[in-house]
Amino acid sequence: MRVGAVFPQIESGTDPVALRDYAQAVEAMGYTHLVIYDHVLGASTATRPGWTGPYSSESLFHEPFVLFGYLAGLTSTLELVTAVIILPQRQTALVAKQAAEVDLLSGGRLRLGVGVGWNAVEYEGLNEAFGNRGVRSEEQIALLRALWADPVIDFHGRWHTINQAGLNPLPPRRSIPIWIGGYSEVTLKRVAQLGDGWFPWRPLDDELRSQLERLHGYIQAAGRDPASIGLEPQLSLARLPEATWETFVRDWQDLGATHLCINTMGLGHTSLDAHIASLRMIKERLGF
Repeated sequence: MRVGAVFPQIESGTDPVALRDYAQAVEAMGYTHLVIYDHVLGASTATRPGWTGPYSSESLFHEPFVLFGYLAGLTSTLELVTAVIILPQRQTALVAKQAAEVDLLSGGRLRLGVGVGWNAVEYEGLNEAFGNRGVRSEEQIALLRALWADPVIDFHGRWHTINQAGLNPLPPRRSIPIWIGGYSEVTLKRVAQLGDGWFPWRPLDDELRSQLERLHGYIQAAGRDPASIGLEPQLSLARLPEATWETFVRDWQDLGATHLCINTMGLGHTSLDAHIASLRMIKERLGF
């Protein structure tokens, strides 16, 4: 099981030197990958007194592709993982271009996690439809793969048309792994049919175990091998009692998790050095 760190987006600050030092420390400790969240716009709560979203305009979010372009030249082995890019609120060809560039600059170290998001305010600000975001994401995934595979393509879908055009440069692998986040039944089917992996970040309870069983069934129904689809749960140190950390990891290993990411946000840290210390602690504690 490959173990990575969750970039502490909302607690990361804006010092580029500190961001560099954090990524290099994560790599030097032996973590295999760095996971980053995505939000382009944050909604102000000043005029939304009933706001229930987990983030607002006061939440700090670095732009994933730009940050990964920066970190690509400052690291050498760290896999760079978006979890997740909110795909339907972005232009598909532009995502393909940005992802290809990061993959090129990093020497093939990008894993593109995608999802459909929850924030209608953000979709409005980016001039994209919120209501059809799920089904539209399926066409987007097909277009991403087509654009990465060939120098020039023809693509005629419901929402996208490309006539004899393509990306240059192409990503070195011609096929960047696409993982999918989300928990609805239609998302599980989307993972089974289109995804290279899934991010099951909810508590490992009976419902999530049932979802995993259903996912395996959907994968088999799609003519694929469940073992070929990656699984990356998240161990959030602030959300789980310390006494359960080892059990959490062991249970996920038994369930076939291929990856694990460690989230240090919510512990009250006020510097990236403190996040690094927590990553060092949990690595020593769990022995990976």
